[in-house]
Amino acid sequence: MARRVNGFLDEWFQRRSLQRWQSVGQKAENLDLVMLRDARMRARQLRQVLDRVLHVADGRLMRPLTGSGAIQKPLHSDWAYRPELWRGSLSPPGQSAVETASKFGGEATIFHDCRVSELTVRQVRNTGESDLAPFGVRMDVFGFDGSFLSLVIELPQSAVDGLKRNHLIRLTTSVELEKPLKVFARLNVQHGPNTEQIVRTLPDTDGEAMVEFDLAYTNINEKRVDRMWVDLVFENPEMSQVILRDVTFSRRPRAEV
Repeated sequence: MARRVNGFLDEWFQRRSLQRWQSVGQKAENLDLVMLRDARMRARQLRQVLDRVLHVADGRLMRPLTGSGAIQKPLHSDWAYRPELWRGSLSPPGQSAVETASKFGGEATIFHDCRVSELTVRQVRNTGESDLAPFGVRMDVFGFDGSFLSLVIELPQSAVDGLKRNHLIRLTTSVELEKPLKVFARLNVQHGPNTEQIVRTLPDTDGEAMVEFDLAYTNINEKRVDRMWVDLVFENPEMSQVILRDVTFSRRPRAEV
């Protein structure tokens, strides 16, 4: 009973407050300056509270949901992963004049050899109907006097737990390019003092792209594998914008013949 009464009172107060502000809005043109100044102050205070509520509500209710683990993966996959850059919000959400070896979150690092950095990186909110990742990453490159730009993604320990030479590692991306741009993906697998590398080329057009790394063509020591990471290398990125809407990884054992 008490809850019903409180709900009724809340609704009544909200309706009365809305009617009051509607009345103030209708009379604003004819209010004297003292009353108008007072109304403006109260309206600004109210707007701050409302903007905060809307910001939190939009962030929590907007699809895809923050922290979404929905990943399209091949049949028989035994591991799949979406890095934190595309999974949850970062603070701060962006950097400008990014220096080489700058960390972006806990898993990503940006490398380049520019003398003067004109690179901006920012996390953006995905809102497309086909988006599975809550966030994307936008890179704006203006002048570029270097020879390489790479985004290095460190994969978690679960990526190498039980890793075998019969595994296929799949990288799936969703990319928006301002202009055609060559992007290379290099898988690095560290086993003991040695590191195996496999390089693949992503399509230089917009949309979803997938490449696979076949570990059967490497010489990894399965008993000593302890780290894996991927470099996304962008060739001649000057005066371009790249938006990585999603990046996911998965692995599966190759079919026995």
